[in-house]
This record gives sequence, structure tokens and C-alpha cells, in this order.
Amino acid sequence: MSDIKIGVIGGSGIYKLDAIKVRKTHKVETPFGAPSADIMECEVDGSAFYFLPRHGIGHHYTPSEVNYRANIFALKKLGASTVVSISAVGSLQEEFAPREFVMVDQFIDWTKGLRKRTFFDEGMVGHVSAADPVEKSLSKRLYDHCQKAGVKSHLGGAYVCIEGPQFSTRAESKIYRSFGASVIGMTNCPEAFLAKEAGMAYATVAMVTDYDCWKEEHCTVQEIMDVMKSNYVSAQAFIKVAIPDLVKNPVKHTPENAYAVITDEMLRKPHHREILDVILK
Repeated sequence: MSDIKIGVIGGSGIYKLDAIKVRKTHKVETPFGAPSADIMECEVDGSAFYFLPRHGIGHHYTPSEVNYRANIFALKKLGASTVVSISAVGSLQEEFAPREFVMVDQFIDWTKGLRKRTFFDEGMVGHVSAADPVEKSLSKRLYDHCQKAGVKSHLGGAYVCIEGPQFSTRAESKIYRSFGASVIGMTNCPEAFLAKEAGMAYATVAMVTDYDCWKEEHCTVQEIMDVMKSNYVSAQAFIKVAIPDLVKNPVKHTPENAYAVITDEMLRKPHHREILDVILK
């Protein structure tokens, strides 16, 4: 375990940004299998952090194939206590325009049950509140960092997570809008809930690529990719501001997992203890 406390999970393009230098990589074993890729130890302006490409190097895991448990566990095992999730999303509301960032504070999980979503199973039962899945103080600081970096952004909003990899139908998109949700994506559930179970401060920076199909205008995948390239430029400016500040002034966070496990200690198996030794630290 190192002194590095910040973990960034993002798309394949983030670690290629000019502002980031990759110092070395870490191959981390977990009880849940391998994470999406070896975890990169990076630095920006001399400040160190971990980076994990959510979909693997070259983007070869679909949202449903990502090993979310291994990803969060590996970062926690290395010593990270704060997770910044950088994610591409579609907009469900007129005021959240492409190329703008949204610091979401709630999630609506609309996935289909294909994803392993908890560390507490196979004979070990635990419960952690998901009422506030995002660490509010971290989210506010990320919003402030976006402002300083000149990235138009919004503080607060709900993220609908769908299974994918297909985008939603127009009828579905209109239903999600009726929920009052702000953006739609495919990856932040169960990622956010697992970070909560692991006692980590978690926040999402949602990069808007397009309006979801509720809006009566056609948008091609190529057009979305072009906006994503523009968003990566904004992400570079944001990271250059955010990481040094988060390293210098760590997030104050009180984990809510200390009393999560309710299974009798005598019934816990060795692999349960292996899991708890990491996530309860």
C-alpha cells in the first residue's frame, strides 16, 4: 500500500492526455478476478494518483462486462480512499448541453441484473446505505475545479444507468425524462454502490456528449465521438486543477461501512475475511 489516496476511473482516452504522465503500472489480484486493466500510477504537475481505464486498454469491455467489483477492490487494496469517476453521458434535459460537465449526486439503477453489484454475498451478508451515493463535499470541489478550469458545469442531478450497449429507445428516453433525471449512462452502477460498500469517497464527473433520443434531432455515433474528443480536452484542463488540490487537501470523509456486516463472525469463511480486510480498512 502506498501513500497515494486518489483513484480516477475513466474512459480509455483520459490517460492519454498530455497533462498526465504514467510512472508505472500495478497488477493487482482480487478475490473477484482481474480488474479491467493493470492500474496505472500517474502524476500531473508532480501530484500522484491511480488511473484505471474502465473498459480496458483499447476499450474492449462492454458496460456489462466490466468487472466493477475487481476495479473498486483493486483501488482500495492499493490504498485509494477517494474515487473520481469520469464518464460519458447523454443529456435528458435541455439545460445540460453537449460539452458540459455534470456533477451528479444521485443514481437510478435501470440495469437488468447482469452485473455483480455487492461485496456482500456467498454466505456473508452486509448492508450499506445508498441514500447519498456521492460524497457531497468531493462533488462540490470537483465542480469548483471545473469552474477554475473554464469548463461549463452543473452541480447536482440524477444519473440513469441502463444496461447497454445499445442506446435507449425514444419511448424509454421519454420515460427517463419523466423521472426528472438529468443524464443517462451505462457504467456508474454498480460502481458507485461498490465504492460506498468499500468506504470510499466517490463522485462522478459526467461529460455530456449529446442529447439522448428524446430530443427530435439525429446524432450519429461519429458526432458523439467528436464531442468526446472535445470533452477530453476539457477533462485535461479539469484534471490539471483537480488532482493537485485533492492530493494537497485530502477529502474529509466518514465511511459508512464500519457496521455493515451482520453475518456472525464465526460463520465467516477465509475469503470473506480477505474481502473485509481490504474494504473495511
